[in-house]
Amino acid sequence: MEIKLFCPATIANLSCGFDVLGLCLDNAGDEMIVRKSDQKGVRITKIVGADLPLETEKNVSGVAALAMLATLDELDFGFEIEIYKHIKAGSGIGSSAASSAGAVFGINELLGRPYSRKDLVQFAMQGEKLASGNAHADNVAPALLGGFTLVRSYAPLDIIRIDSPEELFATVVHPQIELKTSDARSVLKQNVSLKSAITQWGNVGGLVAGLYTKDYELIGRSLHDEIVEPLRSVLIPGFDQIKKTAYENGALGSGISGSGPSIFALSKGKETADQIAKAMSDVYEKMNLPYEIHVSKINPDGVRIL
Repeated sequence: MEIKLFCPATIANLSCGFDVLGLCLDNAGDEMIVRKSDQKGVRITKIVGADLPLETEKNVSGVAALAMLATLDELDFGFEIEIYKHIKAGSGIGSSAASSAGAVFGINELLGRPYSRKDLVQFAMQGEKLASGNAHADNVAPALLGGFTLVRSYAPLDIIRIDSPEELFATVVHPQIELKTSDARSVLKQNVSLKSAITQWGNVGGLVAGLYTKDYELIGRSLHDEIVEPLRSVLIPGFDQIKKTAYENGALGSGISGSGPSIFALSKGKETADQIAKAMSDVYEKMNLPYEIHVSKINPDGVRIL
């Protein structure tokens, strides 16, 4: 018995929501096959498209799956996982989250869904801990739940899913350099000024309110990062120019996707999103820097069975 899954890419942080906000992309993602096997435990039997460890304890999908199985009565069978990577590691669009979310979702389905999608987040977070040293949920939550997600609290884990306004589109450009999440975290300061914090939480509230009221202009005004972007943007080639270009071509807002180096822009309507994609492409063409680009509506479902 096996199932084939689409494991979506995600955009985390969304400028103002470091470690607490994320959204799910619709047409960028990995594929995964999860099957029951006679051999107990979890084995990763195949990885195509990336040079990643097959050892269960060294692979994010394996670690997430083991975290989930540890909470269940011992089974007299096990699971095999095949991973077909299309999201590059270190791209800033949730490569490790897609694998972690896919593994726990697939096993949960084959077990008859003992856990809800929201329950699965805590297990997928263990894969993120292996990848970045930090069990954050801002990618795995939207990957599992779809739409936008807000992590209100980590202890206890409290996640709110928010529907996306229908005409909201994301454009994401990935300059072909790898930026490890752990490296991007190392440049951050542990303390922020009260003034910056006030600005930031005002924007988080504004963004959430904008999503609920479908107020595109408010969403745009709220996509501002006072704390993390100034420190991380220097690691990303052409960042300022890409962001400026996105605004000039109709973006509501723009910023670093996850820990980078991908840069996202949100816009109203696919036509604008496509226009932004072309303009972003032109910047990297002139810089002679290889890149990948995605234009996507917001995926309302998260991980899905193919």
